[in-house]
Amino acid sequence: MDFEMLMQDNLDLVFGERDPARRLAAIRNIYNADAELHEPERSARGHEAISQAVGDVLKLLPPDFVFTALRPALGHNGVGRLQWGAGPAGGPYAITGTDVAHVAGGLIRTLHVFIDQPDF
Repeated sequence: MDFEMLMQDNLDLVFGERDPARRLAAIRNIYNADAELHEPERSARGHEAISQAVGDVLKLLPPDFVFTALRPALGHNGVGRLQWGAGPAGGPYAITGTDVAHVAGGLIRTLHVFIDQPDF
C-alpha cells in the first residue's frame, strides 16, 4: 500500500482542486463509494457529499491558498497520516492540520481532518 501517494493525491487532487467536476472525478478514484469524511464541524458520506464538503471549505479560503504536505505521509495496517499546511503559495501557513485515513483495498474508507489550534 502506497500511503504517501494516496494521501498526497487526496491533498492535491481533492482538497487542492477548486473545479467541482475534476474534484469529484478524483474522489471517485481515491475514495471508496460509501466513504466518510469527518471534519471538526461536519461529516459527509459518499462521493458527491464529500466533494460538496470540500468545496464548501475551499469557498472559505482565499483563492491563492494552496495545501502543502509538511512531511511525507506515513501509514501502516490500513491507517495513514499526512500533516499539511495551507496558505498563500510561497507564503506562511495560515492553517495547519493532519489528515488521518482508514484505507481498505487501496481506497480511503474514512478520512478524519484535524485542524491545529493557532499558537497565540
